Amino acid sequence: MQRVTSKQNPRLRETAALIASARERRKSGKCVLEGEHLIAVYAARGGEPETLIVTDEAIIGPEVRRLAERMGQRALIVSASLLGALAALPAGIGMLAVVATPQPVVRDPGDFCLLLDDVQDPGNVGSILRSAAAAGVDQVLLSGHCAFAWSPKVLRAGQGAHFCVDIHEGVDLVAWAADYRREGGEVIAAVVSGGTNLYAAPLAKRLALAVGNEGAGLSSSLLAEATQRVTIPMPGRFESLNAAAAAAVLLFECARRRGEVNAIA
Repeated sequence: MQRVTSKQNPRLRETAALIASARERRKSGKCVLEGEHLIAVYAARGGEPETLIVTDEAIIGPEVRRLAERMGQRALIVSASLLGALAALPAGIGMLAVVATPQPVVRDPGDFCLLLDDVQDPGNVGSILRSAAAAGVDQVLLSGHCAFAWSPKVLRAGQGAHFCVDIHEGVDLVAWAADYRREGGEVIAAVVSGGTNLYAAPLAKRLALAVGNEGAGLSSSLLAEATQRVTIPMPGRFESLNAAAAAAVLLFECARRRGEVNAIA
């Protein structure tokens, strides 16, 4: 471990640049994890940070100290004020880690997939990834205009889900959906209205759920590849859910129904 007192330290400057610039994150293939929980999930999955930045207060924790000691000179001990000078961070963040952005494993499409079509709000993308991981989704595929999955806001909202599900970015969802159908999978399109009641819809054992953004919904070309459209019934007086809440409802109904099918099989 090494004590750092100047924000001109090269590793601190690299971290600040990664936090501030999506272009820098994409170019370098690195991202920044914030807080003990997210870093612990990454480490538990076998990840080894390139740089760990820990405040004097956070290093008191036994788990944090063990990780810092294991990393040796790649662990930087700083004051809380110096950490705060790097970027605008949420309150209570006592540690950061710079890690190589995990690359998705190339494998055949799974039996339970999620397609995100131009979901641009980082908080929504992170929350959806968290729900997808909890629901047992195999792969999440994001179109080219979705929020960058490895941005700080998405990582923060995901709370470690990024390391529990395969994430593929910049995917041509229309072509992917067409291939999935040809291989016997069902493509379920979530629409605000006009679809089959979600709770009455037949949901196949092998399916890909497609969710669009709050404003435009799914593209017409992706809708054309859907085997069916489903709508969440809303008996209340408010007409819609945000994308993250809707995705959670859809995912867990699919998970529940898939569990019933598997139990019968």
